[in-house]
Amino acid sequence: MKTNIKGNVLSALGFALGFQLLAFSSAIAQNTEIQYLSGTGSDKTVNWQFFCTAGRNSGKWTTIPVPSNWEQQGFGKYNYGHDKDSVRGKEKGLYKYNFNVPANWKGKTINIVFEGSMTDTEVKINGQSAGATHQGSFYSFSYNITKLLKYGKKNLLEVTVSKHSANESVNGAERRGDYWIFGGIFRPVFLQALPAEHIAHVAVDGKATGAFTARVKLAAVAQADEVTAQVYTITGNTKVGNAFAAKVNAGDSVATLQTTVASPALWTPETPNRYRVEFTLLAKGKPVHTVQEKFGFRTVEVRERDGIYLNGVKIKFKGVNRHSFWPTTGRTMNESMSIADVQMIKDMNMNAVRMSHYPPDAHFLNATDSLGLMVLDELSGWHKAYDTQVGSILAKEMIAHDCNHPSIVLWDNGNEGGHNFELDHWFDELDLQKRPLIHPWQVFREFDTQHYINWDYGNDTHLHGHKIVFPTEFLHGLYDGGLGAGLEDYWELMWRHPRSAGGFLWVFADEGIARKDKNDSIDNDGNHAPDGIVGPFHEKEGSYYAIKEIWAPVHFEKKDLTPAFNGQFSVENRYHFTNLDQCKFTFKLSSLQKGGDVTGTVNVPDIAPGKTGIITCNLPANWQQYSVLYVTALDAQQHEIFTWSWPIKLPTAIAHMLVKQEGGAAVSVSEKDSLIVATAGDVTLSFHKNNGLLQTVQNGKGIIPLSNGPVLCEGETGFVKWNTRKDGNNVVVAGEFQKKSLVQLLEWTIFPSGWVKMQIKYYPKDYETSLIGVNFSFPESIVKSAQWMGTGPYRVWKNRMKGGTLNVWNKEYNNTSTGEGKLIYPEFKGYYPNLYWVKLNTTGQPLTVVCANEDVFLRLFTPKFSVTPFNTAPVFPDGDLSFMHGISPIGTKSQKADKMGPMGQKHMYFDYWKDPMHTKDITLFFNFSGKE
Repeated sequence: MKTNIKGNVLSALGFALGFQLLAFSSAIAQNTEIQYLSGTGSDKTVNWQFFCTAGRNSGKWTTIPVPSNWEQQGFGKYNYGHDKDSVRGKEKGLYKYNFNVPANWKGKTINIVFEGSMTDTEVKINGQSAGATHQGSFYSFSYNITKLLKYGKKNLLEVTVSKHSANESVNGAERRGDYWIFGGIFRPVFLQALPAEHIAHVAVDGKATGAFTARVKLAAVAQADEVTAQVYTITGNTKVGNAFAAKVNAGDSVATLQTTVASPALWTPETPNRYRVEFTLLAKGKPVHTVQEKFGFRTVEVRERDGIYLNGVKIKFKGVNRHSFWPTTGRTMNESMSIADVQMIKDMNMNAVRMSHYPPDAHFLNATDSLGLMVLDELSGWHKAYDTQVGSILAKEMIAHDCNHPSIVLWDNGNEGGHNFELDHWFDELDLQKRPLIHPWQVFREFDTQHYINWDYGNDTHLHGHKIVFPTEFLHGLYDGGLGAGLEDYWELMWRHPRSAGGFLWVFADEGIARKDKNDSIDNDGNHAPDGIVGPFHEKEGSYYAIKEIWAPVHFEKKDLTPAFNGQFSVENRYHFTNLDQCKFTFKLSSLQKGGDVTGTVNVPDIAPGKTGIITCNLPANWQQYSVLYVTALDAQQHEIFTWSWPIKLPTAIAHMLVKQEGGAAVSVSEKDSLIVATAGDVTLSFHKNNGLLQTVQNGKGIIPLSNGPVLCEGETGFVKWNTRKDGNNVVVAGEFQKKSLVQLLEWTIFPSGWVKMQIKYYPKDYETSLIGVNFSFPESIVKSAQWMGTGPYRVWKNRMKGGTLNVWNKEYNNTSTGEGKLIYPEFKGYYPNLYWVKLNTTGQPLTVVCANEDVFLRLFTPKFSVTPFNTAPVFPDGDLSFMHGISPIGTKSQKADKMGPMGQKHMYFDYWKDPMHTKDITLFFNFSGKE
């Protein structure tokens, strides 16, 4: 396959490392020809001949798509980085491919380029070695094969790829990381034909001031005498400023060009403005070679004991770590996948992404450039570092390949102890833009990047120290823990603290591989890989929406909508560069009980970044007739920031609309053995005399299996006996309790309609307590679905309350264990806040419960947790259904919930000496009538 590329796809980057080693960035030359030998990504591959030396389908020549990881094509052995050396697959892959080279390429410089190969890679052309074995998996490398080719004829490419390296430092840095390890040529391979005299590499630096510098590396200059350049707009051919040039002499290897652009549009994650620049090598005025680069004008600056500044503005990084990974293709990606990942990250209102733990595909960086995410680009090293010899080669390759992307704002040298200090100088010397360098996990230079710090670290370090605090990993996700859970506490502290630069959550997606040897079932290697905000196929977990709200650049002051509400909200602009008047706000009023929603506009004044102002919803005069107010904010590109909701009608008003008390004959009550029996038409309830619990519910259609309640989540009720009384046509069954018991009032009121009211007033067990509420038994096995009015649709934890909206939700039953097995999100079981009413649809009769109190949580059964949950299996109440004032928080893989901030701590309740005015109150209405 031969392609003459006219757009902005690839460019040659030259380095002399014993042999001429060329890396690549995103520019191309108009007279450079690119011929792909492989496909361009996982969605477009080319079959090569292949032989695997061990494991599945080994010992025979067959074919394999390139690029790919061979495990996902049915070859070799699967291994996670933590596997013992004795069980690791050490197979090699032998590749062959025949290709033609045009006759008119003779006299040009021809390079073969590998964008990524795992890991030791030996290359032969027509039986002759192309150069030294390349070691290191994630780096673009190339060989000058000009003298090895047969022009106008067929050529043979032979490649031997060793899954594990002969260099132990490479294995330590890459192959023993906390992630899946693969083998194969997993990124594209292509030929590049350049003029004999050519531009080998260009590094550019566009400052926020408009100052522009380019370092142009030249090869084989003999007749050429000048390099010229012109800056253009990103689209079209509109010139920006004047042309500029530098003279060159025969034998020169570098030319430096400089100019200044007046008032350039700057690159930021909120406004990713870019330009392109065209360089031409001339000989006596005639073009010899032309290349182009895309770039952005922006300045990154670190101010000691202060923070990170972009274009003079202090930045708070809202970031996530991201692997290059897809369940069916391993680390072989494509452009559409990269764009989708960047869009999802930005949709969560993040502004940054860290490459963990290796450089990404070029198309991912193209996406972060064009869509706007700040990037930390990382040299591999997980607990172990490359040795200086191979590490120097790889650091040079990474810097050359990635240096012109404006989205890259910092470099990482290794991770969590995988730092070779002898490599630091390469970043300082080779990066024309002089980006800051960090050692993730270390206190290094101006930064404290410690991982998985507690909310308040203390002791003259972290936020109590003097370094810029920049955790490159925090709130380690596992199953449904971490990530959104705890983030609000961390973020409010980070946002307000002057030395915090924000941080990066671990991690974007579960790294579960679809095992070809196990019918494509997802393997997370136990609890090692299910760490993501989204599932392996990017299924959105509850934390996705919690993060989206917590990190929204529009921050609403807490507010209740009383009759005095005038449509105004106080909002803080948490953008760094965008005025809120560039965003669009709308509102919607909804009744939720019937149709007739009303939408309208919101007035947004000039609210500069970091400032607070008032926005005004232009509400109709009858706004109080509706149940809920929604406000949606769209950013300057018309993407949703978030939709917030506020209740207008409180639960007591909705309960009054729904509950039917009248109808039928007067209720009767009697005693039978150990039971109190109340009857309303064909509805019968029984209560146990000794323990004070509901025993049975039955109507003309049969049994409704709600029983054994209410039981306090913590503590004993102190029940003594039942007292019954008539209340008009109603019957009240009232509990009597011991003096100073936790329950102060328990009354069941049975209405002639078949509806039943339960009211309980109680105290929590202790000053500090884990769970507050009451439980009932109800058989999970008969439940088919739930419909409810409340905040949803995802469940919450005490320390992950954000991300939902008030609405009427429908959810089919599922038994999802977050991050394991078949993932159906949202999960069915768990806690749901702000309950108004719920209807459980069952294989028998439905159960409808209406709540008349604010701030009551519905607990639906107990979620299924992993057998090795670490801190991510919170305590749940007994029973099956609960109505609660206090629920449990969830921890992370490495932290208990109480170390993650105030929201993760136990509930605190002062009982005021058992003052009846301070009891907790829950009023529920049950529809036992058998009628909808």
